[in-house]
Amino acid sequence: MSLSSRLAIRIPELDQAAMETARQRQNRLTKPPGSLGRLEELSIQVAGITGQPQPTVERKVIVVMAGDHGVTAEGVSAYPAKVTQQMVLNFLRGGAAINVIARQVGAKVVVVDMGVASDLNPQPELVDRKVAAGTANMALGPAMSVEQAETALAVGMEIAADLAGEGMHLIGTGEMGIGNTTASSAITAALTGAPVTEVVGRGTGVDAVGFARKIATVQQALSVNRPEADDPIDVLAKVGGFEIAGLAGLILGSASARIPVVIDGFITGAAALVAARLEPRSTGYMIASHQSVEIGHQIILEALGLSPLFKLDLCLGEGTGAALAMPIIEAAARLLREMATFASAGVTDKS
Repeated sequence: MSLSSRLAIRIPELDQAAMETARQRQNRLTKPPGSLGRLEELSIQVAGITGQPQPTVERKVIVVMAGDHGVTAEGVSAYPAKVTQQMVLNFLRGGAAINVIARQVGAKVVVVDMGVASDLNPQPELVDRKVAAGTANMALGPAMSVEQAETALAVGMEIAADLAGEGMHLIGTGEMGIGNTTASSAITAALTGAPVTEVVGRGTGVDAVGFARKIATVQQALSVNRPEADDPIDVLAKVGGFEIAGLAGLILGSASARIPVVIDGFITGAAALVAARLEPRSTGYMIASHQSVEIGHQIILEALGLSPLFKLDLCLGEGTGAALAMPIIEAAARLLREMATFASAGVTDKS
């Protein structure tokens, strides 16, 4: 049995009874029906995900997966590859943007080495699940083997299961990897059929020459590897990244555990696209936090049928958008659970 077939067995449908109960309660709360807009929709979705008509999402975690990309040899990034390792250390010290926002919103940060090219010293805050020391250069051949892609997916699923065992209510997706917008562009083009020029953005801020080189590199990678659009694991193996594959597994594992998973920006969106192609039911468990300024992100959101909660012109990654969305999701659940009904408050309903 294929990996995707095994996953299809594990991911349940959304709990329609819980959603209907939540919807009915929303209509009895002390407000005009629909007046809380997307918050009402969110609360009903979370009820369906968790199977709880009045869900709780107080225990929050951002999983930041890191990996290096051999395609950086093509000059597709404004930053050198060594920045991946340096930023992982910054995460572990608590000095990155995601650490600041996570502290603000009360979320735990878990840092996972999926494929950093450098050796990282063991420390309690680092989860070492390195598949290999970075991917190969996808402009010259496959980024990884099919076996490595499946291993990375399995790692992500295992981490989701571990977090479920810890009692986490809400999982956010984050990443770090110099060159990973190039890989994400190739994944998006391969899975959606969108032209390369419509999915490649500036990433870390390359200049005009670097931008043209990045587009040409993605086109070359797709031409050399010819990934199969109907086989997401083949796409991952040929033009993906270890952290992207790990995040796809994390999303699938979260869905299997009935935990809502918050999608961040372009790179985690590419991982979500892979997850959705492996198991379409996983999209019901996804909440899109924001729309990145990376042009390919809108194509991903449309392909997934997801509407972002906000647009703040973010393109940093790390899970920053996902972390910012968490209080909104928690507020939606709290409103459903804690607001008084017309009957309990003694307030006259319009009817």
